[in-house]
Amino acid sequence: MDNLTSYFKDHEAKGIPASLKRQYEVTAADLPLCCPMPDMRLWDAHPRVYLPIQTLGTVICPYCDAEYRLVHE
Repeated sequence: MDNLTSYFKDHEAKGIPASLKRQYEVTAADLPLCCPMPDMRLWDAHPRVYLPIQTLGTVICPYCDAEYRLVHE
């Protein structure tokens, strides 16, 4: 088992989510949107994935289930 798999299994067993919050509001300044975002405390919790939020306005990370909502300033 690699270190990343071990990390997730350990956190899953303890009930610790990869992202501390479950919902985030983002703006155009945050695009392109990736999860985890650079300012997140657990920025290395899972591989960085870019999320296509521009199309629907909301998107859920396939790794940690964090929900992002695009807001217009």
